[in-house]
Formats: sequence, C-alpha cells, structure tokens
Amino acid sequence: MAQILVLTGSPSLRSRTAALAEHVAADLADDGHQVDVLHVRELPAQALLSADTADLEIAVAVRQVIAADAVVVATPIYKASYSGLLKVFLDLLPQSVLQGKLVLPLATGGTVAHLLAIDYGLRPVLVSLGARHIATGRFVLDSHIDHLSGGPVLVDETSRDCIARTVAAFRDSLGLVHDAAARALASA
Repeated sequence: MAQILVLTGSPSLRSRTAALAEHVAADLADDGHQVDVLHVRELPAQALLSADTADLEIAVAVRQVIAADAVVVATPIYKASYSGLLKVFLDLLPQSVLQGKLVLPLATGGTVAHLLAIDYGLRPVLVSLGARHIATGRFVLDSHIDHLSGGPVLVDETSRDCIARTVAAFRDSLGLVHDAAARALASA
C-alpha cells in the first residue's frame, strides 16, 4: 500500500478545507494506505515566513513530503488563488520533491467563479515542483461542506458523489503510477 500525505493549506482553525481533506484521508486510509495529514497552519509561523528549513518541525514536514508516494494538496481559494499559507510551505520544498509522486489537488471556495483556480493557479506550482502525475482536481463549494456538526462532511449529494469519483480515480491512478515505477526500477 502507498504512503499518502494530505496537506491542508487553510489558515483557519475550523476549516471546511481541512474537513474535506480529512474526509478524503479517511477514505484512502480505509483502503489500507498509510495516510498522514499535515495541517500547514500548525507549523511554526516564524519558521515558515523566514524559510527556516533548519527548524525541526519544518524539517519533519519537508521529510514527510519527500517520503510520500502520493500527495493530496487541499487549499481554500482566496481572491482567485490558493492560500498564501500553502504557497509559503510549497516554497520551502526542494525543487523536484513531487517527481514520481501522484498529486491530487483539492480546493474549496465560496463561489464557482473560483473553479479554475486549481488549473490556473495551483497546477503550475505543482508542476514546477516536479509533479508529472497530477490527478484531476476537485473544487467544492464551501456551502456543500459541514465542518462543525460532526455529521457527514459533504452535505450536498452531488459534491459527495463527485468527491467519491475523484478519490476512486486517484486510487486507480495510484496503482498505475506505482506499477510504472516498479517497471522502471526492474528495467534499470
């Protein structure tokens, strides 16, 4: 099974983005994958803002990304772009850290006007970090996420079905990427 890291880039303590990310993480863990969730907001702010990669917590977080077979990147969309908190963390990562990894971008926002932020804002940064296997991302409206009641996270049936299909496709792609990597190692 794969080692999957779920990154949440929301600065909010009670976050719809984090609730969605945790929902996806639980779904992947149910498949037997080793899934860890990293809430970037829990990293030391001073170390993040000063790009202090020697800070122990930052170094551990960077090693988690390096060690992962796949990465889910979840972010709220603010002003038509992914969060600045996520950007600060991504800027600390080694240039080719996502090479050979499957990446799933997830985004939340208040309006469908932000729908393309994944493809036009986040995807280019992921590619710049070496990602070549980027699964089709998913945008979910804030109003479709219940992050407070403890009940189902996705309250809208269409969003629930879309996320289920997105995770299923990610699962399938994870197997394909893993098989391709194994073939490449065997032929080397």
